[in-house]
Amino acid sequence: MRKHFFTSESVGTGHPDKVCDQISDGVLDEVLKLDPNKERSRVACETYVTMGLLIVGGEITTTAYVDIQKLARRIIKEIGYTHPKYGFDYETCAIINTINSQSPDIAQGVNTGGAGDQGIMFGYACRETEELMPLPITFAHKLVKRMSQVREESILKYLGPDCKSQVTFEYHNGIAKRIDSVVLACQHTHEILDKTGKHITQKARQEIIDVVAKPILKGWIDKDTKYYVNQTGKFIIGGPQSDTGMTGRKIIVDTYGGSVPHGGGAFSGKDPTKVDRSAAYMCRYIAKNIVAAGLADELMVQLSYVIGYAEPLSVFVNAYGTGKISDEKIVQLIRENFDLTPRGIINSLDLLRPIYRKTACFGHFGRNESDFTWENTNKAVILKKAAGKI
Repeated sequence: MRKHFFTSESVGTGHPDKVCDQISDGVLDEVLKLDPNKERSRVACETYVTMGLLIVGGEITTTAYVDIQKLARRIIKEIGYTHPKYGFDYETCAIINTINSQSPDIAQGVNTGGAGDQGIMFGYACRETEELMPLPITFAHKLVKRMSQVREESILKYLGPDCKSQVTFEYHNGIAKRIDSVVLACQHTHEILDKTGKHITQKARQEIIDVVAKPILKGWIDKDTKYYVNQTGKFIIGGPQSDTGMTGRKIIVDTYGGSVPHGGGAFSGKDPTKVDRSAAYMCRYIAKNIVAAGLADELMVQLSYVIGYAEPLSVFVNAYGTGKISDEKIVQLIRENFDLTPRGIINSLDLLRPIYRKTACFGHFGRNESDFTWENTNKAVILKKAAGKI
């Protein structure tokens, strides 16, 4: 028997990097909502946050007016930074707007239908979960989502907005058998500290395990599963007070938890002419439909582009030996059944909608929500029939 362990992490809505992702995507949503000529809108919005200060910058070309100050404060409030006790709050933080317009050198290639930049993008699907996603990242996301729910519903009133999770699965011969360890980092108030003031109480630690972890992980945990809760002892100083945040620094959290390669391009704050985002969504759409069609149990798809040119320079797949047809035939299927140009991707997945802030937390993939069109498996039947003819 070959045994190995694999780990993925996720971070919650109040993590400094995710604060930035949500604001950048919030700006994009406002542009797509307000600009009557949104096909010509170009958004590349970057956000930076530190103690008491948030900076919004980047390159945006649009006829819409977005009140950056008002939008950013609303999002910070909705995240939960509503009181000075968290070290950062929506009413008192300083906000600086340094947005410029997009370079006309880029626009002349993009407005004719070319890709917004060069780069490589990856997509993936497998049969480990109903969502056709890897188990470790799926459960890491579920844990931080549960932490947010527990805080928002005041089930555990002492939790703050910042949180992280990490899950390690034990595999036997490539099959997941159990969860070996769980990491939970939860920002909290002083009320759960012990008499030393250096550690949370054992009661609070167990409460977090029982309320957050066990309901989500049941069926995978056992008596030997290890739990690491606020391992330094306490986590009072969190969010932007404890760490800077920037848009696009959680690209592995946003995708497949390290299970497959990543092209390096971030998603948040970028309109869909940027293939960093739209082609990565298309790669997931392709991979998920091929796996759903039963043509492979596991599939990775790579696309590559050059700025100003519409068609991908390459299409590569790896079915890891699970394909019912050859990798070469899968590539042929992809080219024949998917429009891989930026305009084709935007039209196929209906990407010119204000749907992006909700993608900025809990992962861009593996979520069966109506706005996440790249999660649809509406091409599976077509692909299965087409595979029998090549």
